[in-house]
Amino acid sequence: MKEFTCIIVDDEPPAIRLLEKYVDKVPFLKLEKTFTKSLQALSFLESNSVDLIFLDIQMPEITGIQLSKIINKKVQIIFTTAYPEFALESYDVSAIDYLLKPIEFERFYQAVKKVLPKEANTVLKNSNEKEYIFFKTDGKNKFTKVFLKGILFVQGLKNYVAIQQEDSEIITYNTLKNLKEMLPEQDFIQIHKSYIVSIKHIDSIENDAVWIQGKQLPIGNTYRKNFFGKIN
Repeated sequence: MKEFTCIIVDDEPPAIRLLEKYVDKVPFLKLEKTFTKSLQALSFLESNSVDLIFLDIQMPEITGIQLSKIINKKVQIIFTTAYPEFALESYDVSAIDYLLKPIEFERFYQAVKKVLPKEANTVLKNSNEKEYIFFKTDGKNKFTKVFLKGILFVQGLKNYVAIQQEDSEIITYNTLKNLKEMLPEQDFIQIHKSYIVSIKHIDSIENDAVWIQGKQLPIGNTYRKNFFGKIN
C-alpha cells in the first residue's frame, strides 16, 4: 500500500507527541516533520510536498484556517482543535476531517482512512489478514492492539464494550454501535442488542442461541431475520 507523507502543525508539544504516536501506529502514514509555528510549516511547504497535514486551528502568527487557505490545495488537511465552534469554518476550506481534542485513536484512524483511494479503503475494510484495531484499555495513554481474526464476540456494557478473544478479554470505553462500524461486516454480525459475533467462530446454532467455544449467546428477535438470512 502506498505511503502517505504528513506533517503535524500544533503549538502544544504534548498534542504533537500524541499525534506522533498515532501516526506511528498507522502503516500507510509517514511523518516528515512537526512544527510548533505556522510560519515554519509554511516555509517547509514552499519547497516540500506532503500528502496530509494535521493542523491545529488556534495557532500564533497565523491560524490554521488562514494557513490552509495559503498552502497548495492538493494537500489534504485534518484539523485538530479543542474548540468545536470552528467545525463549520474548517469544512469551508475543504478539510477532510475535524478532530476534537482530546483525540481518541479510533477517531483518528477513521479520519486518516479518508486519505486512501476508495478501492484501497475497500481492501483495508475487507481484508482480515493482519488487520487490527487499537483500543484504549487502561488509563489515558494505554492502547491494546486487537487482531480482528482473534475476536470471538463483543458484548455491549452500556458505555463500555467487552471484547472476547480466544485467550483473553479486554474492556474498552466505547459503544457497541461505534464498534460495529469498525468491524468488517462480512465477518461479524449483530445477533442481539448486546452482542456482535464473529461468524467464523460460531460452533453451532441451537434454540435461538449461538454457541461459541462453550459460550451461549442469545439471538434477539430484532436481529433474527438478518442473522439467518446471512448465514444461509
